[in-house]
Amino acid sequence: MTELLVEFLKSTGYYNLQLNEVIMIIIACVLLYLGIVKKYEPLLLVPISFGVLLVNLPLGDLMDPGSAGEVGGLLYYLSLGLELGIYPPLIFLGVGAMTDFGPLIANPITLLLGAAAQFGIFLTFVGAMLLGFTAPQSGAIGIIGGADGPTAIFISSRLAPELLGSIAIAAYSYMALVPIIQPPIMKLFTNKKERQIIMEQLRPVSKTEKVLFPIIVIILTGLLLPAALPLLGMLMFGNLIRETGVTERLSKGAQNELNNIVVIFLGLTVGAKAPAAYFLTQETIMIVVLGLVAFAFGTATGVLMGKLLNLITKGKINPLIGSAGVSAVPMAARVSQSVGKAENPNNYLLMHAMGPNVAGVIGSAVAAGILLSILG
Repeated sequence: MTELLVEFLKSTGYYNLQLNEVIMIIIACVLLYLGIVKKYEPLLLVPISFGVLLVNLPLGDLMDPGSAGEVGGLLYYLSLGLELGIYPPLIFLGVGAMTDFGPLIANPITLLLGAAAQFGIFLTFVGAMLLGFTAPQSGAIGIIGGADGPTAIFISSRLAPELLGSIAIAAYSYMALVPIIQPPIMKLFTNKKERQIIMEQLRPVSKTEKVLFPIIVIILTGLLLPAALPLLGMLMFGNLIRETGVTERLSKGAQNELNNIVVIFLGLTVGAKAPAAYFLTQETIMIVVLGLVAFAFGTATGVLMGKLLNLITKGKINPLIGSAGVSAVPMAARVSQSVGKAENPNNYLLMHAMGPNVAGVIGSAVAAGILLSILG
């Protein structure tokens, strides 16, 4: 009987639990707290955190690839959608179906804000190279600066699959922490008078413009950067079925059922890419720090471009909307709104910020295409 009890004890996770796994379990619980209690992007952070928790409970073997004649772990098979680059384009399909490009069409100058916010990607690419990462690894790390989780996964699966877990966790963590990271940077580079600027109401955008926009964009960008077609193609297709008025069922399916299922699978498997032995390394810490630098510089350059446009337009652009040039939709636009409203209760920047925000989605996909074309 004693021997049976000893064997049972040795078969439990309690007996096999390592210190580094305890640390990762604590990290997972902290992330769950941020998602559930603080409501930081809960639709992403809760499944990711739970994936981190599952993969760090010993002996579960959820990421076991299996062997001849043996079935692997559940999350291993689901994670193939990450490694094969399937989930990110499907997420872009849902994003396109949920996104109104009207604010960008109504005020196309905000496209420059989305472009400027991608500066952090290329700056961090150089920084990662200087720290000893290879060119493909540096490109994958730099894309974190776009604050676009699906794009980061798509790029890392092609350029640096060995870093996929660290890059994905960093990218989605910074997306979730946008309300904490961005406001201090926005206030640092603007003064009170600039933050109080009230922007004019946007012009109405016709249905014809909205239908033509995704078609024209995908032709122009697809011919220029074929490598970006999987992301931009699904983004623009999703938007097209939203705007046509004759594909409502497809649009609702992309927005709801399909998107929700893919988010669940993507979140769990992103978290499952962070086992303790892999995640708690010096390399991962460097990636997380570089990702923060990329995101901070992207926010800063977006705001600085906003200040420049404010000068050019003689005070018609509130520089705060430049911070929404990163592609964390719609969280970054909401942060622009909240910071502006705190300075001026009559300030309503949300729709204006959505212009650079959706431009940032396009910009990050274009930046990904550039990196893939050069480094892939």
